Amino acid sequence: MSTLIKDIRIVNDGRIAEGSVLIDGKTIASVLLASDPDYGQKVLEAGNSADEVITGGEDAMLLPGVIDDQVHFREPGATAKGCIASESAAAVLGGTTSFMDMPNNNPPATTLKLLEEKYDTAARDSYANYSFYIGATNDNIDELRKADRDNICGIKVFMGSSTGNMLVDSQEALDAIFSLNGWLIATHCEDEATIRRNLDEARARYGDSSIPFSAHPLIRSREACLKSSAKAVEMAKRHGTRLHVLHVSTAEEIEMLSEAHTMHPGISAEVCVHYMWFDDRDYDRYGSLMKCNPAVKTQADREAITAAVREGRIQAVATDHAPHLYSEKMQDYLHAPSGLPTVQHSLVMMLQLAERGCFLVEHVVRMMSHSPADLFRIDRRGYIREGYFADLVIVRRRPWTVSKDNIAYRCGWSPLEGQTFDWAVTDTFVNGTRTVRDGRLTDLRTPARLHFR
Repeated sequence: MSTLIKDIRIVNDGRIAEGSVLIDGKTIASVLLASDPDYGQKVLEAGNSADEVITGGEDAMLLPGVIDDQVHFREPGATAKGCIASESAAAVLGGTTSFMDMPNNNPPATTLKLLEEKYDTAARDSYANYSFYIGATNDNIDELRKADRDNICGIKVFMGSSTGNMLVDSQEALDAIFSLNGWLIATHCEDEATIRRNLDEARARYGDSSIPFSAHPLIRSREACLKSSAKAVEMAKRHGTRLHVLHVSTAEEIEMLSEAHTMHPGISAEVCVHYMWFDDRDYDRYGSLMKCNPAVKTQADREAITAAVREGRIQAVATDHAPHLYSEKMQDYLHAPSGLPTVQHSLVMMLQLAERGCFLVEHVVRMMSHSPADLFRIDRRGYIREGYFADLVIVRRRPWTVSKDNIAYRCGWSPLEGQTFDWAVTDTFVNGTRTVRDGRLTDLRTPARLHFR
């Protein structure tokens, strides 16, 4: 099957250029730019040989597919909230063509056997390309040493507790994990002792049933984040680790990790789109619907994270997509779980932030496609280049509003309900297959397991 996407603005490699792209099978056969004197003839010839031709137009852009390096698709163990089929469908509807899923399932993916069971499920059910982290524990170092790093995106280390019970708090275990040669170690960084102390103070002040959600960034505080991230950086420098600090939420961490990356390129950082969309002034409106770990913090943190994306001082923008049932989220502070679903909306959120002048569309593509591909050393993805896999997204300037009727998450809700976006994902290609056509799933799937160079 061959498809020509013609006369469209191509956002790639730091620029926007008018052109056309020919897909042949699973890969990009040619990238034709309008600046070429023979452009018209080459497009005519490509169109004559293609099985299908899609015309872009002035209101459309072609982007490389989003690579989301942090999602929680809830399978196995919590499939009432989401599963690989449902959440990967939401992903491709939102322009995400590759995802990396976290190990805090039930049971947690802390053995190679359990990890391969997840891969088997994805091979059968996923709409998008996939990889899975293997989870670290205080006592599974032997299992980690047997893992194949060419076929697994990384090792996830919870240096602070979150959903699930995978806290690694043994210094001996942390040293052994950080010493693993060549592995990317992805960390959730929040200091557990600091959080417990802050929570005890909040319970004493408000009572167990009356803690306001606005206290969340004070309980899971900036001090907790910075202390844990600083510890991870120190250990990475000492052991020569490829360290990737996930969902950075404070201005201080941005500065520390940006400086660390300059001195030690193997140290990198990820931010999530909701830390650029919300800040602590929004807790009174959204309450539990924006409760996540680490907590959304201040306007100043929000602006620092946005600036880091604009300036290229972090290495990935992801979602930490984490669906929960609405009934669960409607509980009081102590019982409402942390996490919010965003994988269907992350790209349009970033494009909307670009519309507001926070950064450029080129920055969106760099942080959501190019940089994750480079950071994880993913084989031939993340760019619009000849010979690369045809993971592509067409977005059109077509205002639309989030509602329950168009939310694809199995949990059925989003904190963005009522939000109008200027850009819509209309078509998504995964390995050359048009999985989304005119905003709807086609039920055609050719996902692949990600491979790492």
